[in-house]
Amino acid sequence: MPETLHRPDGTIAYDDTGGTGQLVIAAPGMGDLRQVYRHLRSPLQDKGLRFVTMDLRGVGESSVGWSDYSDAAIGSDMLALADHLNAGPAVMVGNSLTASSAVIAATEAPGSVAGLVLIGPFAREIPSPGWQKALFKLTLTPPWGKSAWVGYYRKQLYPGTKPPDHGAYVASLKKNLSEKGRFNEFRSLAFNSHEESGSRLGRLSCPVLVIMGTADPDFPDPEAEARGLAAATNGEVLLIEGAGHYPQAQFPAEVADAIVSFSSALR
Repeated sequence: MPETLHRPDGTIAYDDTGGTGQLVIAAPGMGDLRQVYRHLRSPLQDKGLRFVTMDLRGVGESSVGWSDYSDAAIGSDMLALADHLNAGPAVMVGNSLTASSAVIAATEAPGSVAGLVLIGPFAREIPSPGWQKALFKLTLTPPWGKSAWVGYYRKQLYPGTKPPDHGAYVASLKKNLSEKGRFNEFRSLAFNSHEESGSRLGRLSCPVLVIMGTADPDFPDPEAEARGLAAATNGEVLLIEGAGHYPQAQFPAEVADAIVSFSSALR
């Protein structure tokens, strides 16, 4: 059973490896579960890190019925969790949408954030044609939206090498989104603007590591976006050849090594 963080609007579910090492808090992307980081848990714990993974508002085992699903609201949950754990400044790991939340958290409370690891990051607005945005909204419209998202997640976002438990994990994701209210909660997250995060990139004062799969289908040019984001944040880049939008699940050894090295340098 997960542990629970109580917030004014509801509860956030999280898992905590415990220990006294550097605190690392990881949030998943939209429509995903905290278990997307499942293959990092043991490697990071074995290296002495305290690895904490959290569900987003309305998804996974967090409660439903929130009044705010913005990037900033998720960032406030990340900070609240760090404060609740009371283990010093945390390395914040954001994947996809929650990269924006991590950036906002780091600029909102610099003393609570030791560094940022941004994986497949939507940390700023990525220009796209109006028709593409309209199609995305149409795709996620009930009654077909849930099946469309799960199918896209299964087939497109993990190009090439897939985790050995990929089928089982996607089945658990589909089951979660089938619970009462879950898919509507997901849709409340799916269309967030990342302008707020983009406007704060130059204000970051902590170290930043950008991890990007070279085959990430969510970006027209993944390598260019990774390098551009690193330049904007004075950060470092790790490109993982052949990885899609979730390199932490496809290539966990490489991502775990990078997080360990990044965290060790902060010490």
